[in-house]
Amino acid sequence: MKKIGKSQLYNLLMVVALAIFLFTPVGFHVKVQINRLLAFNPTPVAEREQQTIGDYDWKLRDLQNNPFYFEAQKGQVVLINFWATWCPPCVAEMPSLQQLYNDYGDKVVFMFVAQDQEKKVKQFLTKKGYELPVYFEASTTPTALFSKSIPATYILDKTGKIIVAKTGAADWNGEKTRELLDSLVTQ
Repeated sequence: MKKIGKSQLYNLLMVVALAIFLFTPVGFHVKVQINRLLAFNPTPVAEREQQTIGDYDWKLRDLQNNPFYFEAQKGQVVLINFWATWCPPCVAEMPSLQQLYNDYGDKVVFMFVAQDQEKKVKQFLTKKGYELPVYFEASTTPTALFSKSIPATYILDKTGKIIVAKTGAADWNGEKTRELLDSLVTQ
């Protein structure tokens, strides 16, 4: 019988650790924590690059299957977050979004658009104790809000201009985001 050398043992341990990280719930939670550590305050889009929403014809439905019309949000400050329960960066930023919603939910329209199965979304929200306005798409996303990756978060001013467009995890409950929302709400 052949002995296993140090380098072979090291390689085997690395493969096992990588498998645990990639293919088990432990790995998912580690990825969430890493994303939380790396999250930072999002910054506004450069003014010359800001787009204005031209197409408000977007229909969604809430968790109770009630219709929600994006067009009815014209003239308001809106935060739209595309997310899923299986996405570690999405899960990582949820606590900061919940805190922001707690403080600004009466001043800003929050739209959490789930890219996931409704049953999983309901279980996730219940398990985490989140009370967020979650929607599912019932029509095509407006082009200006389309992103190939999630999480994708947009903050629109009252004229429909996209002030913030951020993909990846962020700390949405930071001072700069709050200052931005305060200024947009008072405009």
